[in-house]
Amino acid sequence: MNAISYWVETVSGDEDESDTVILHITVTVKDHLQMADEYRFNTERRKLLGELMQPEYQELFMALTGSYQDIDLSPEEIQEIIKKLPTDLSEERKQVVLTAYQLLGKVNYFWGGKSLVLGWDSRWGTPMEVTAAGSSSSGTVRPFGLDCSGFIDWVFYNQSGGQYIIGHGGGASAQHNYCTPISWNNAKPGDLVFYPGDSHVGIVCGFDSSGNILIIHCASSSDNVVVTGKIGFTMIGRPRYFTE
Repeated sequence: MNAISYWVETVSGDEDESDTVILHITVTVKDHLQMADEYRFNTERRKLLGELMQPEYQELFMALTGSYQDIDLSPEEIQEIIKKLPTDLSEERKQVVLTAYQLLGKVNYFWGGKSLVLGWDSRWGTPMEVTAAGSSSSGTVRPFGLDCSGFIDWVFYNQSGGQYIIGHGGGASAQHNYCTPISWNNAKPGDLVFYPGDSHVGIVCGFDSSGNILIIHCASSSDNVVVTGKIGFTMIGRPRYFTE
């Protein structure tokens, strides 16, 4: 499916250094039409290929190739999460938390990674170049995923059935602007928490057995969606999304 070429470059070292040998590899991805040409498909085969490439079959193929994950929570997982939530929590907030937990440990951190897809995004885990500036990872190729604000957007977009984008297309700072400042003592699951300067954002997702706040967020340090305490988070806001 892919054409691979390479060449070797030798960079001469200084008097006190040895030469450096660099291997350059180029991978050219071919699409299904190019492969049809490669294998000389006739008209009937091209028609069948076109049918197989329809969107309704993509989830099946992702499952077969291992690039799809079932993110539905089991009844046991839901019960464990609910144990960490206040008994009088609104259903709307409860669903935000349960939606956030769907991606726990499943999506890589990716600087500039956004997704407005309902359910699992087929791009997650696919090697892509980090094109957003401002990170040490910019210009590198790594498994596609979400950044911190991208995770928040995905959660509220999915909980609302595709009706609401909490940051209205911006990052953590924009998401903060659509929140009302509250005190930590008034924190409820579903509220947003921020690092200084809005450099990171997470969602309050419950309380531990000692009453300490739990935060779910997509963290670069863990390269995934994780649940931690409030360490590092200094500000908290109530999204205008909630009706109470």
